[in-house]
Amino acid sequence: MSTRPHPHNAPALWARTEAAGQLARRFLLDDRVRFDLSVLADKSCLAQRDVLRGASVLLRTETQLASAVGLLELDGLVRRIVLCTSDIEERFLPAIVSDAEIASVICDVPITTPMLASLPCVMIGEPTMPCSRADAALPTEWILFTSGTTGQPKMVVHTLQSLTGAIPSPTADAAPIVWSTFYDIRRYGGLQILLRSLVGGGSIVLSSPSEPPNSFLARAASAGVSHISGTPSHWRRATLSSSIAEFHPSYVRLSGEAADQAVLDTLRGIFPSAQVAHAFASTEAGVAFDVRDGGAGFPVSLLDEPRGAVEIRVVDGTLRIRSPRRATRYLGAAADPITDADGFVDTKDIIEQREGRCYFVGRRDGVINVGGLKVYPEEVEAIINRHPAVHLSLVKSRRSPIVGAIVVADVVLSLADGEESKALEADILAFCRTMLPWHKVPAAIRFVPGLAVSAAGKLSRRGA
Repeated sequence: MSTRPHPHNAPALWARTEAAGQLARRFLLDDRVRFDLSVLADKSCLAQRDVLRGASVLLRTETQLASAVGLLELDGLVRRIVLCTSDIEERFLPAIVSDAEIASVICDVPITTPMLASLPCVMIGEPTMPCSRADAALPTEWILFTSGTTGQPKMVVHTLQSLTGAIPSPTADAAPIVWSTFYDIRRYGGLQILLRSLVGGGSIVLSSPSEPPNSFLARAASAGVSHISGTPSHWRRATLSSSIAEFHPSYVRLSGEAADQAVLDTLRGIFPSAQVAHAFASTEAGVAFDVRDGGAGFPVSLLDEPRGAVEIRVVDGTLRIRSPRRATRYLGAAADPITDADGFVDTKDIIEQREGRCYFVGRRDGVINVGGLKVYPEEVEAIINRHPAVHLSLVKSRRSPIVGAIVVADVVLSLADGEESKALEADILAFCRTMLPWHKVPAAIRFVPGLAVSAAGKLSRRGA
C-alpha cells in the first residue's frame, strides 16, 4: 500500500510563521540587509499582489533574502511556486515555463533573460503596500529542482505540509533559535532550514555564494547563530577558516552527502559543546531521519523500527524510503513516477551493513568497475579522509587496458600535517591497504590544492 501525502489542509506559510510567535524578535539576515518579519504583519512587498491570485509563478531572484520573502508572500496566494536556483541554464527555461504553466515571474531586479522578459514580472520591493493575508488559503504546490543533473533538471512537486513534516512545533517557553546554513535556501537542504526558522519560531542568517567562509562565520557568530547546517563539503571548507574558533553554535547539522567519520570527529573536536548530527534527506524522499550518536552511517535498528510515519528499508542494496514527507510527483507529462508500487522512493544510495550499522558506500550510478569488481568512490574516500595528513579526497576512475578501469584519487592535504612527497603518497596508500581489498586501493594519488564543489554544496563528481 502506498503512503499518501498530507492533504492541502494546513495554514499557509505566513499564517504558520505568525502563529509561531515573537515576530518582533525575528528576522531574515543576509550579508547586506536585515529584514524584520514583523513588517509583514500588515504590509506586502508585492506591488501587484492581487493579480497573482491562483497563478503559477516562477520565483527567480538575485538574492536568497528576496526568495525567502517571496515564499512568505506567495504560499496560499498562488497555485504553484517554482523556486528557481541561480544556476538554471537559460536553455532549460522554455521547457520549465511550459511544463509548469508559468504566468508570471517574481523577481527583485529587472529581468534581462529574453525567455522570461516576455512574461509579466512582479517585483519584490519594500514592504509598503497595506494588505491582509486572511484569504491566502489556496493549496500551493512548491516546485524544487533536483541537484547534480547534467541534462534537463527535474522539477519535484512538494506541498508546505510535505516540506515541514519533519519540523517540530515550537514550544511556548522555548528561546528563539537563530539558524544559519551554508546552503542556498532555494534548494531542498537550505529550504528545510529556512522553514525550520520560520515555522519553528526562530530567525535565520543567510549565506552568500560570493562571501568567504571567514566573513560568513564571523557574521554568523555576531548574529548569535545557535543552529547551523551544511554539507560535509561545506564543513570541510569551513574548518580551514580562522573565524571558526570564535563561533560557538549549540547544534551542528550535516546533510546532502554521506558524513564520514573523519569529518564528524573533526567537528566534534572544534565544537565540543555542540550536538553534531547528520541527516538523510533528498528532494524526492524528504527528510527521513537524523543520527546523533556521533557515528557515520546509521543503526540497523532503523530498518526494523519505523520512526513515526517514515519507513526505511534496503532493497537490492539501495536505501528505500516511504514517507508522507516525500514529494508527490515530478512535474511534466512524460515524467517518471517518484515511487514504486508500494510507495517507496528508491534513493539509489548503496548501503552496506557492518557490525550492527548501515553505511553509505556510494551511489548506484557512480560505481567503478575494476575487472568485474565494484568500487564505490565514497567508500574509498571515507578511508583516505581518515589519514591524519588528509583534509579531503575525490576518488575517480582511470581507463586501464587490462582491467577496464583502475581507481585513482585526488587528495587535498591538511595545512598543518601534510607536505607533498612520494613518501606521504606511499603512506596513504599503505593506510588504505590495511582497510580495503586490493581492487579498492587507489593505484595512484595526485595531490591537489583544492576540489570543486557544486552549486548544491556537494563534491563535484562530473567527469570523475
